[in-house]
Order: sequence, then C-alpha cells, then structure tokens
Amino acid sequence: MHFAQYYLDCLSQASYLIGDKTTGRAVLVDPRRDIDDYLHDAEAAGLRIELVIETHVHADFLSGHLELARATGATIAFGEAAETGFPIRRLRDGERLSLGADDDQGVTLTVLATPGHTLESICLVLREHPDDDVPFGVLTGDTLFVGDVGRPDLLSAAGHTPQDMAARLHRSLHTKLLTLPDATRVFPAHGAGSACGRSLSSETSSTIGDQRRFNYALQPMPVDDFIRLVTAGQPATPGYFAHDAALNRDGHPLLEPGPPPALTLDEALAARDQQGAVLLDCRPLAAYTRAHLTGSLHTSLDTRFAEYAGSVVTPGTPIVLLTDPGTEQEARLRLARIGYDHVLGHLPDPAAVLDRSPALSSRSRRIRYEELGLREPQLAGAAGTDGARTGGTEPADPIPTDSLPTDFLPTDSPPTDSVPADIQLIDVRNPAEYEAGALPGARNLPLAGLSHRLAELDPSRPVVLYCRSGNRSVIAAALLEARGFADVCDVIGGYDAVGTGAQ
Repeated sequence: MHFAQYYLDCLSQASYLIGDKTTGRAVLVDPRRDIDDYLHDAEAAGLRIELVIETHVHADFLSGHLELARATGATIAFGEAAETGFPIRRLRDGERLSLGADDDQGVTLTVLATPGHTLESICLVLREHPDDDVPFGVLTGDTLFVGDVGRPDLLSAAGHTPQDMAARLHRSLHTKLLTLPDATRVFPAHGAGSACGRSLSSETSSTIGDQRRFNYALQPMPVDDFIRLVTAGQPATPGYFAHDAALNRDGHPLLEPGPPPALTLDEALAARDQQGAVLLDCRPLAAYTRAHLTGSLHTSLDTRFAEYAGSVVTPGTPIVLLTDPGTEQEARLRLARIGYDHVLGHLPDPAAVLDRSPALSSRSRRIRYEELGLREPQLAGAAGTDGARTGGTEPADPIPTDSLPTDFLPTDSPPTDSVPADIQLIDVRNPAEYEAGALPGARNLPLAGLSHRLAELDPSRPVVLYCRSGNRSVIAAALLEARGFADVCDVIGGYDAVGTGAQ
C-alpha cells in the first residue's frame, strides 16, 4: 500500500493519497486546489489516480476535485446524500472500494456514512488487505478530529438545527467510528487552528483507542449532554465559509497558475477608486504597523493569511496585493485556496513606494495594556492551549515602542475596573477565549464576523481592540480604519501581555 498524508499548515488541512502498488490504482481524498504535489508523487510511485473522494462539502477551503478530474480523468465521489452541480459517483454506506485486481485482494476502502458535521459526511476505513481484522486506519474527514469532533452548526448543513446535527453526529461516532478496534489509526481532515471544531490537537493522527480515552467529546455522557457540549463555544465562522461551501457544491472555475501582474501605485489606487478593489497588505505585522497605505487592509503571510483575509474581505471583491518582493505568487495561491481568485495584480515593494509617497502613508496606533489604566484581571487560561482554536495561532508580536500614539500616555491615576465611558473596548478573539477571561468592560466581537457587525460600534468614539497576542487586533484595526473609523488603536501583545503573574 502507498499511503501519504499532505498537511497544509496555513489552513490546518489534510489530504491523502492512497494506492495499491501492485495494480497502480489510487484514490485521492479531500485534495486542495493546487494539485502539482499529488500528481508528482503519484507519477513517482507509479500510481494512477482513478477516484477523487470528498468526505463532505468543505466550507473552509476550495477543494481540488475539479482540477484533479481535469488533470487525470478521475471520477469525483461524495457521500450518497451529497447534492452537487456536477456529475459525481455516490458512495453508499458500507460500500467497499477495492484498488486491487479484484474485490478479494489489494487495498480496500469501506465507506461509512457519518452525518453530523454535514448531512453527506462520510469516513473511509482503510485496509491493506480486505480480510485484515484491524484496519490500517480510518480517514475521518470532519466527523472526528484528534481531540475534538466536527462542529454541527456550519452553513453547509443549512436547513437543520445544530441540535439535530449534533444528535446525528453522536450516532455516527458511537455506532460507526467507535465500533472500530482501538488500534485503528485516525487520520482527520483538519488539525489545530481550524474553525471546523473547537479544540483540535496539533497532532495530525491518533488512534481510535486514544480518542476513546482522551477526546472530551467521546467520554461517556447522555446524548443531551453531548449535544449541549458540542453546540456551545464554537469559534466564530469566517465570512468566506458559505461562499466556499457553495463553490464546492455547485462548481467553480479551475485554478489558473502564475503570478499576478505588477501594478504601479497609480494603477493600484485607480483599481481601488474605480473598481472597488481592496488593497491587501500581506507584509509582516511590524512592517505594516510602521507604515502602510492609508485605507489598506492587512493580514500577514506568516500567519493564517487566507482565513483572516476571508474574514475581512467580502467574497468576489477585487484585490490588489501589497507584498514584499518575491511573495506575490504565494499570496495569490493562498487566496485561491479559499476561492478568492479576483486578484487584479500586486504593488511591488510597498515599503519603497511608501518612502516615496509619505502623504499616502499611515502608521498604526498601538498602546500597551498599562496605558488603559485597568487593574489586572484574574486570568483564567489567558492564552488557551497554544495552537488550539480557542487561542488561535498568532506569531509573537514585537513591541515597536516608537509607534505609540501621543494621545494614549501613561498617567499617575490609580488602576480602575473599566475603561472611560467614551472608549469602546473590543475583544476580537473567539467566544471560548473571551469566556475564559477578558479585560474589564470589553465586548466580544470576534474577528471572523466583525465586518458584519460594525453597525454595533460608534465610529465617532475611540475604539481599542485586543486579541490574544496582537495579530488579529491589527487586522481588525485595519478593517475599522478602512471603513472610516478615525480613532482606532490596538493593544500591543494582546491578552497574553496582561500581567503574567496573575495567571
């Protein structure tokens, strides 16, 4: 058997190439849109990709089933309940897919219908030989993760309540997956950082036995308790999820390779003013906060670039990239992985452009926590588990002391329990992070849904934003400034910077 896992850190997404070396027949499960690695590895191993299997209609990335079908002639397959806008093979519960010369030999996959995350969700039990008592493993899609289970409330399950989907998920877990031997390896579709669950592990594989023992959602409990548990505290859904689910279900244009064209500053500004394009600054956080084109949005390539871009840029919006030299193709590809194909071009070397055009440049306004004049809160798990979705995955934030605004200066006043009444203090972390501990007087408006909730804020009053470490808050500040909020700053270092001695 040939078995390979492809893990994409920036989207916490896993895909799998499975083949029978004797016959050369292979399947690819949950592929991403850029397929060159799969094709290269299949050719090197002497494999023919005959079938592309999607464990469900994905919402968090644009899948590569259409690209692979064009490149290889492979058939696209989904679970029997899937409704798509293109021809598919429907896989029935219990169906066996043999990659051998006949059904009695060779690598075999058995389909398990496991509704819960979505109606059409399936898992695939993998055996090197059809009669193996203990399977090699099970590809669990978004039904079971390492340390978590799939969330039951995404838009791809529209028309059914989260409670109904959670009940289906419980049945799928207990009547299908947990009946497998403990030694069966678990290979999920996502890991830590994904918004498809609440507390995914950074491990990319496990076993049924370990998950039975250690996964919080698989512990013995009444069904009603399970439903309450898995429907509470889920991360905010990024705005692009519904867009991607629709494209993965109905069909989408094929990925076009190549770097975006270079634009002059005048061309970039004309695209903004005449075509409604957003200027998306992809440089590292420190470079952006030091100087950026006024009104530009920000998300850095050294973090969860595509997910954060999909949280602040409306699907279908034209985009002009502001990138460090040599990174424009990476930025375009990572946007394409979530279906953001409308990239008009890129502005080469933004730092040099800003040096030549200081009148078009702005500096981010940032403050230290101490300057808010608040007492240190009693921190209850301030940072969460590093890398888990409750805390996000944010790089350490350098403290550019020369960027502090002059109107937020330390005072000799004693600490208080709340910020002044005219300041809007906004926590842009996910709900579970906020509930574990927040700054006094802060409101929770998660970054993923912030662009749809700006009407809840008063643009005439100062806004102070914070997250866990200072990354998401800069992204949020850029969004507010682009939408006309004049008095915005964020807290350097975020909640992690708040009195570590109180933890």
